[in-house]
Amino acid sequence: MLSIVIATLEAALAIPAGLVAGSIALFGFGLDSLIEVGSAAAVLWGFSHAGDERRERRERLSLRVVGALLLALAAYIGIESILSLVRHAQPARTIFGMAVLVVSFGAMVWLRGAKRAAAADLGSDALLADSKQSEFCAYLSAVALVGLALNAAAGWWWADPAAALVMVPIIIREGIEAVQGKACVHG
Repeated sequence: MLSIVIATLEAALAIPAGLVAGSIALFGFGLDSLIEVGSAAAVLWGFSHAGDERRERRERLSLRVVGALLLALAAYIGIESILSLVRHAQPARTIFGMAVLVVSFGAMVWLRGAKRAAAADLGSDALLADSKQSEFCAYLSAVALVGLALNAAAGWWWADPAAALVMVPIIIREGIEAVQGKACVHG
């Protein structure tokens, strides 16, 4: 439940800040936060039945939902980043956006650890996959922060979309594994 609250706050802050600044990395981070909400909700749904057989079926479905959400995120970030590079779209400087990213990074690193510990205790592949979503959220916040900082400090207009592209192959790999019903084991 805490994951849903944190991710909702991140999305509520990062999406508008990304839109105002014109930052694909910050906006993509906000979208990742929405996916984090969906991922956490899917895991909660998977745990809603105590029966082992129903729980296993729901966990497999939850794992696939997490994978589909990761693949959708990768597609969005990839397409929008390429379009931003082609258009030479320079985001505005945003101290507020950078502050959101710093706080989010710390929260997501902590949340990832808490989810991994709970996944180990419960033997839950879906919760382990959901911890990967928190990890991606932390990575995206760090990557977006670097892109925004390079744009703000050095005027490198391309740093924001290039930073966002860094995560796409990793997200795709984990998304495919989750859709196939495999636990996310990389990391």
